[in-house]
Amino acid sequence: MRVLIHGSELAAATAAAALSWVGHRVTWLPHAATPWATLARADWLRREPRLLLQLEEAQASGSLRLVEEGATAAECLADQEVVWLSLSPEQRGEVAPLLSRLAKASPGDLVLVNNSTFPVGETERLETLLEGRGHAVALPDLIEEGRAWDTFTRPGRWLLGCDDAGAEARVRELLRAFNRRSEVFQRMPRRAAELTKLAINGMLATRISYMNEIAGLADSLGVDVEFVRQGMGSDSRIGYEYLYPGCGFGGPNFSRDLMRLADVQSASGRRSALLEQVLDINEHKKETLFRKLWSHFHGRLEGRTVAIWGAAFKPGTARIDHAPVLTLLRSLWAQGVRVRLHDPSAIPALLAEVGEHPLLEVFDGDPYVACEGACALMLVTEWKAYWNPDWPKLSARLGDKLLLDGRNIYDPAWVAAQGLHYRGIGRRADPLPA
Repeated sequence: MRVLIHGSELAAATAAAALSWVGHRVTWLPHAATPWATLARADWLRREPRLLLQLEEAQASGSLRLVEEGATAAECLADQEVVWLSLSPEQRGEVAPLLSRLAKASPGDLVLVNNSTFPVGETERLETLLEGRGHAVALPDLIEEGRAWDTFTRPGRWLLGCDDAGAEARVRELLRAFNRRSEVFQRMPRRAAELTKLAINGMLATRISYMNEIAGLADSLGVDVEFVRQGMGSDSRIGYEYLYPGCGFGGPNFSRDLMRLADVQSASGRRSALLEQVLDINEHKKETLFRKLWSHFHGRLEGRTVAIWGAAFKPGTARIDHAPVLTLLRSLWAQGVRVRLHDPSAIPALLAEVGEHPLLEVFDGDPYVACEGACALMLVTEWKAYWNPDWPKLSARLGDKLLLDGRNIYDPAWVAAQGLHYRGIGRRADPLPA
């Protein structure tokens, strides 16, 4: 099939790579704000397993053609069967001119796939811009950062918002290569698909925030929250997924979807006290490691140095959008704390966000170097390289033998046996006196 993909989101890059891989003739028109020359150097794209290599191979084979806005745009609009939109919410207002040109260039029967995070009801509006020459379907973006290729090519499900049988058949054919193991399409009305995507992330965020509230209560009561998590997860009505307490969630898509859901609630005249609480708990949790540090040193923080392992909002990505580390850094710097931060991927993104701060040193090589001269270590992102440190080496570098585990990846008893004070999220242990 002849497919035009427009956008510079991760979903656009993944769709371009995957659809051209299975034989479709793909034209990719990145958004003018982020042309291919910029995308090709983006750390978040380079860190995605297989994706950049697949894009380069598709270009070399001729199955993927990259064009820039304005250069050969008129040529790439002609004779398309499917238009795939993967735009950010801020680019919503720029779609109309492109679709108007497409409608004029198309002989008819065009299918518009809305893969963007737009307001509920936007897919219906996009169809009106096609001027009767096609149908628009909603296919919410379910890509997971850090494993984008796998989640597209081996999907667990696709939410297909579609009100036309012909458009459904076209989308099914477009994605047939990725729908062989089992039926992954869930067809529903377009607005239902758009709202379902937002509702899923709202539910996941609610589970995380609820678990974080329980972890805070466990801290106050002297209870190890891991026992509580295991007990809750063993209930078949609850399960274990998204029950891990931590120091807050971030990410461009997850956070953006929650804000979009809040906007939908507000626009409908319904105030969601629950969603407001979820967002508030998450922002509050981003400061939890700072508060634990404050408590341990009784508020005497000025002039101290701490090490941080992890800046990315989750392992496997180079992005720091809404990441807990940003809130943590602001809190530490406000108290005059010097920070030595290590991350294997996200250092360029972090420096682009916070600049060359006088209280910040960054490292992307040996993580133990970041711990030299530090009184404490804060674990913020659970990169696999951090899971099993050289404990004697780590202990020797931490002046006050304090480990603050923002992801509960360590065993408190084991850490304490190494001579370190352990403070997790709803968990704690201290070394036995000599």
